[in-house]
Amino acid sequence: MFAELDVKALSKVEKLRLIETLWADLTGDASEITSPPWHQEALRETERLHAEGKASFSDWSEAKERIRAAVSGR
Repeated sequence: MFAELDVKALSKVEKLRLIETLWADLTGDASEITSPPWHQEALRETERLHAEGKASFSDWSEAKERIRAAVSGR
């Protein structure tokens, strides 16, 4: 294994770099990653709601702005 990393001692930039490194390693071989059954069910439900006009979607940049506004308004 590896020595336990003192995450609290890392700067924000170092933490983000660590996350990026871990993500790149985890997603290096997508064939090893499988979605759980509930995920496929959630996608089907979302597609059904969209087809019935009961769901709407946002552009990712718009969604991020809404999230930022909600978080900053706490």
